[in-house]
Amino acid sequence: GLTTISETASSEVIRNYASTLPNAASQLGNPLVRNRATIGGNLADASPAADTAVPLLVLEAVVMTESEEGNSREIHIDRFFLGPNQTVLRPDEVIREVFFPKPGSNSRMAYIKLGLRNAMAISVVSVAMVREMEKNRCKKARIGFGAVAPRPIRAYGIEEMLVGKAITEELVEACCERVQKEISPITDIRATAEYRRSMASVLLRRMME
Repeated sequence: GLTTISETASSEVIRNYASTLPNAASQLGNPLVRNRATIGGNLADASPAADTAVPLLVLEAVVMTESEEGNSREIHIDRFFLGPNQTVLRPDEVIREVFFPKPGSNSRMAYIKLGLRNAMAISVVSVAMVREMEKNRCKKARIGFGAVAPRPIRAYGIEEMLVGKAITEELVEACCERVQKEISPITDIRATAEYRRSMASVLLRRMME
C-alpha cells in the first residue's frame, strides 16, 4: 500500500507483466507528486479519475486492508469504490497490500488518458483494457473507465460482447455504441458530459484497433 507511484511506474517486473499499470502511474501528477504519492493513497482517495484505479480494475486487483486490531479483509477492487471520495474502508482500516493475478502470456493491454494538458492533468476520460486472444477470437476482455461515472468502473456489457468473437469493424462499432449505456458522466470544470461520452467512444475505438 505504501509503494510510491514512481516506484510503480519504474518497476521492470510490473512493466513486463502488467504494463497498463506503470503506463498509468507515469501519467499521475508530476515527478514530485509521484515520489510522495502511493498506490494505497490513490485508491483510498477514491477519485472517479484516479489514475491507478482503472488499470487495477482490468487487472482484477484485490485490496487487502488491516484494522487497528490486526484484522484483515480482502476486497475485490470493483467492490472497493462506493462513489466520489467514498470507499468501503472502515474508520479503523488502512490499505496494507494490493495484488492481482499474473496476466496470461497471450494478454495484451493498454491505457489511454485524456487530459487538458500533458502534465499535472486530472483525467477527462481514461480507459484501460486487458485482452487475451485465442487464434482470431477474443478469449478474455477486461475494460475499465475513469472519470465517466461516480467511481472508476468496469464495462461489463462491452466485455461480454467481445468474448468469443472475432474483432471486426462491426463489433468495434457496436462496442463504441454500447459505451453510452455503461457510463454516466457529469459536466464539470474540465469537460461537459456530452464531450466525455463522445471521447469515451473515441478512446475505446483507438484501444480496440
